[in-house]
Amino acid sequence: MNLEIVMQELEALSKERTKKIYISNGAHEPLFGVATGAMKPIAKKIKKDQPLAEELYTTGNYDAMYLAGIIADPKAMTESDYERWIDAAYFYMLSDYVVAVTLSESDIAQEVADKWIASGEELKMSAGWSCYCWLLGNRKDVEFSEIKISKMLDMVKNTIHDSPERTKSAMNNFVYTVGISYLPLHEMAAETAKAIGIVEVKREKKKSSFLNAYESIQKEVDRGKLGFKRKYVRC
Repeated sequence: MNLEIVMQELEALSKERTKKIYISNGAHEPLFGVATGAMKPIAKKIKKDQPLAEELYTTGNYDAMYLAGIIADPKAMTESDYERWIDAAYFYMLSDYVVAVTLSESDIAQEVADKWIASGEELKMSAGWSCYCWLLGNRKDVEFSEIKISKMLDMVKNTIHDSPERTKSAMNNFVYTVGISYLPLHEMAAETAKAIGIVEVKREKKKSSFLNAYESIQKEVDRGKLGFKRKYVRC
């Protein structure tokens, strides 16, 4: 399949209601408004195709960029490729659910995510923390340094309330993910979540969100989900 055919297929799946939802979350034109589940048949036909993924991502069309993340070959992408992708990710649904997800399946995930967390740029930081959420929720505990993850929990505790809005949300999710999916630091994550308390995330033209990682961790523990790992990261 080539770019033109894929774009036509995406356009045929567009829904005005979906488009409005995406725009209300920060997407802007060009976009069609395709539900992510509706893309699966196209993705199945294509499988992995890095050159096509690059073409789709470069269109700047939100739906095409999302599909690019599904068909990309994460291990074929270099650090400069990920930098290019994060630079074009203009809102959180791209930074956290396309770029961070794709990065999490690469061999350079932690080193790139570390740089993004240290960048001071809202969406890069958000993508970095989100990448760790995808990693911790999928890979074996032995693949992570306990000392490093504990230092990251301390960083969240000390900086979350002063961080940019989208970064706050990703940091809160990191504490929750460590608490559920990384058993060596379950207790520390729960204590960190308790110390942080409620995190207010302000949103443009919408009411603030109030996040409580401690409550979320306890709910999952009660459901018997402690130690949960996803089988797959991408769709």
